[in-house]
Amino acid sequence: AKAKRAREVVRAPVRDEERRFRERERETETEIMSAGPTCTMSVDRQGVATIVLTNAPVNALHPDVLAALQRLLEECHGRSDVKCVVITGSGKNFCAGFDIAQFAAQSPDKVKESVSGASEILTRVLEEGSKPTVAAIQGVALGGGCEVAAACNARVATPDAKIGLPELQLGIIPGFGGTQRLPRLVGLQTGLELILTSKSVKGSKAHSLGLVDEVAQTPQQLLAVAKAVALDLASGKRKRVRTLEREDRLEPKDIAKMILGIAKEQTKKRAPNVMHPLLCIDAIEAGILKGGKAGLAAETAAFNQAAQLPAHKALVNIFFAARGTKKVKGVSDGTKLSVPKRKLQTVAVIGGGLMGSGIATASLQAGMSVVLKEINQKFLDAGIQRIHKNLESRVKKGRLSEDKFKQMMSRVKGVLTYSKQDFQRVDIVIEAVIEVVGLKQQIFKDLEEVCRPDCVLSTNTSTIDITVIAEKMRNPERIIGAHFFSPAHVMPLLEIVRSNLTPPDITRDLLRYGSMIKKTPVVVGNCTGFAVNRVFFPYTMAAMLLADAGVDAFRIDKIVQKVFGMPMGPFRLSDLVGGDIGQHVGANFIQSFPERTYGNANGPLVQMNQKKWLGEKTGRGFYRYDKGEKKRTKMVKDLEAIGPVFQESRRAAQQLGVPHLQGVSDRDIVEMIFFPVVNEACRVLAEGVVEKSKDMDIATVMSMGFPAYRGGLVHWADSECGASYIASRLQTFASMFPQQSGFFVPCEYLLHCAYKGVPLSQGQSFYVSPIAKL
Repeated sequence: AKAKRAREVVRAPVRDEERRFRERERETETEIMSAGPTCTMSVDRQGVATIVLTNAPVNALHPDVLAALQRLLEECHGRSDVKCVVITGSGKNFCAGFDIAQFAAQSPDKVKESVSGASEILTRVLEEGSKPTVAAIQGVALGGGCEVAAACNARVATPDAKIGLPELQLGIIPGFGGTQRLPRLVGLQTGLELILTSKSVKGSKAHSLGLVDEVAQTPQQLLAVAKAVALDLASGKRKRVRTLEREDRLEPKDIAKMILGIAKEQTKKRAPNVMHPLLCIDAIEAGILKGGKAGLAAETAAFNQAAQLPAHKALVNIFFAARGTKKVKGVSDGTKLSVPKRKLQTVAVIGGGLMGSGIATASLQAGMSVVLKEINQKFLDAGIQRIHKNLESRVKKGRLSEDKFKQMMSRVKGVLTYSKQDFQRVDIVIEAVIEVVGLKQQIFKDLEEVCRPDCVLSTNTSTIDITVIAEKMRNPERIIGAHFFSPAHVMPLLEIVRSNLTPPDITRDLLRYGSMIKKTPVVVGNCTGFAVNRVFFPYTMAAMLLADAGVDAFRIDKIVQKVFGMPMGPFRLSDLVGGDIGQHVGANFIQSFPERTYGNANGPLVQMNQKKWLGEKTGRGFYRYDKGEKKRTKMVKDLEAIGPVFQESRRAAQQLGVPHLQGVSDRDIVEMIFFPVVNEACRVLAEGVVEKSKDMDIATVMSMGFPAYRGGLVHWADSECGASYIASRLQTFASMFPQQSGFFVPCEYLLHCAYKGVPLSQGQSFYVSPIAKL
């Protein structure tokens, strides 16, 4: 009977939709007139007030929106002609949460005041007011938007609405009651999972979890269904529920304590260097054990504490850095370009190896067609099979339907020659063959003959100067770098490499392509290694130098991963990349920057490459890799095998004057590994290889896995170290290694910042390099 009545609640408003639309044309409206963020309200003849959150494009909760919401709700509760209230969002979204720009624009105390005040408002006038409230959700209801909806007495959503609490990604916790209400709606176990993983769920899934009460099948039906639910709450046909008072979905307290204890232990292991997830669990626990109101007070206190932590500022920096990469001076900053935007419908990928097949996969997922070029049928078949496998894995995970999978594969065409029939229809070419200069030069000479003049010609080289690759072209200015990181269909960063010849329209359209395939594109200048690989070449070299100085390599890996927070240490990374590739790339940097690199002619990589110990791909490198159960690889420290390699390397290093170090602390290891990396980043900033320091921050996070909670390389250097300290320590290291001092000597940019007391992120404003790369 209940199910029947529920269906009738949904069907009746759908039948009456046309009639209600005519009634809305006669509604009397109350509006808060403002050019900025606000709310509007209208009241229909049935007594339903509809409050619309209005702050384009995603209705973020600016303080003015919250103030308007409070004012209108209080008006509703005082009006005799209002029976109930529906809250919705302007346009296609409900609300994307608290206006994150406020974290940068306001002082921490002002933010705390806004958040704590909003939590009280949502409880008093949205959840406990005299008139029942219903949230009508389409598009996104994230963060504060989800919390507004949870504070309402009921929720109606479209099937594809996106609902969740992603606050932990910004180094804070839900502050508008989310830690208390979400577990009461979906249960503690599910609530913890959604909050701690920052996962969002679609409206249909939210309904099955209990987060949403009704589903409106289309956006056109949403308001009608929400109003019908609101009227039923007002009339008593449907029981009014105050979420903060609910306990029916919560586990018994003894089980809840066990769940919370497990969550804390797992969180400590998964995120050992950050506090805010644990603060979040503490707030949830307070509500479970002491009640919703006590939980709200604990949540506010935990929010305020989290907002003061370094991780919050760091993660906000990454948030804005990721959104600022697409704005490039003279290209995509509003500058009008004479060349119209190209149609980007078909991409040709030259080379079907791991990188090329990954690029092709990303392009197919963006709806593009792909021409895959290889040198023989065997390689071509292997490349197409890799694409097939990449997409098939998404099908198995439920992220891609079988029909869409078949459609994507139908848009792949494999070719063995540069025929004009195939390449004349191509809009963009990405070359992804091995790093051999002569081969790449010939490829672009051939491409120039068969592609249209407006086709974008790009290379995926990771280190080679793009002007060298273009030397055999008639129009070398056409070439641009499109440096992906492996696996290309997974890793989020795309380095766009332009030379001083690259026209702005080509850069603009490669930026557009990056956005199409859902990458974060960063425009960088042309030099050896470009931005990321150049900045991080000292990372592995410093580790090798420390190992040659007697520091345990496995300890270095442990400190870098467990203490600092990198996904893996430099020796494990070398095994993953491959020792042969590492030695080849390292040689490029030694050739380009001989005065500040470290090389050992009989170092570990040289010896292991001679033994064909190339890392994980051959089963042995710095670690041994054993086949485990279910095809999983087990990593083993094989001291008996690798020990003699390090001993021989240290003997050779003594001949180079490398000292034997003793008493090296964990902090010494972190600084000796990362301060040379910061030093190289300063050179990159000085030369204008990147336009702004935030580009360097987001690039290091998205490519090398630099801990996001440290804010990126430059942000970490500024916020946790300081230019003066880094310069001083580098000078100390240089004196410790007199024969290798060039590896550590601080550059001019760093010394300028240290002398003037200016953050490294602001050094570009006063330091002018004689060389500009961007």
